[in-house]
Amino acid sequence: LGGGWRVELNNDTLPKVLVNNEYYKEVAKTATQKKDKEYLSNKLSSANWLVRSLDQRAQTILKVASEIVEQQDAFFNYGIEFLKPLTLKDIAEEIDMHESTVSRVTNNKYIGTPRGIFELKYFFSTALVSENGTSYSAESIRARIQNLIDEEDPKKILSDDKIVDILKSEGIDIARRTVAKYR
Repeated sequence: LGGGWRVELNNDTLPKVLVNNEYYKEVAKTATQKKDKEYLSNKLSSANWLVRSLDQRAQTILKVASEIVEQQDAFFNYGIEFLKPLTLKDIAEEIDMHESTVSRVTNNKYIGTPRGIFELKYFFSTALVSENGTSYSAESIRARIQNLIDEEDPKKILSDDKIVDILKSEGIDIARRTVAKYR
């Protein structure tokens, strides 16, 4: 609404658990012994705990995904070359959660974007620092190398050393073996 990105959960993929309180009341009326009442009460508590836990899980996923989108805004606006280096720790600190929680939340979770569907883990990338101190994500450099390869003249294929020189002229200092690995 304000001109940014909106992150929302796909409710069709979330588990749906409801507690039927009317049924509980009907069954509770028939329980005459103390142990039966305790049993029903424990089961109701367990069911309510499950509902709350699933809701909390959904809110945590939403919180993590929203922060990833905020941190990687340039990627969503301009493309893979603008993917920033990002760690689980960066997100965890920003949303005040433990790094292991962020790791679990991003496992096997996907985000649908105008640029395609990506696993949340995709947005975490190590940093490669250029000569002038600018940080690039390994994924954005891989994309830059792929663009150079895609745009090369088939009659005059760029060598790995030439790609290293082109990237060096852009301030990105990487080894030839890195170019070979990404090729």
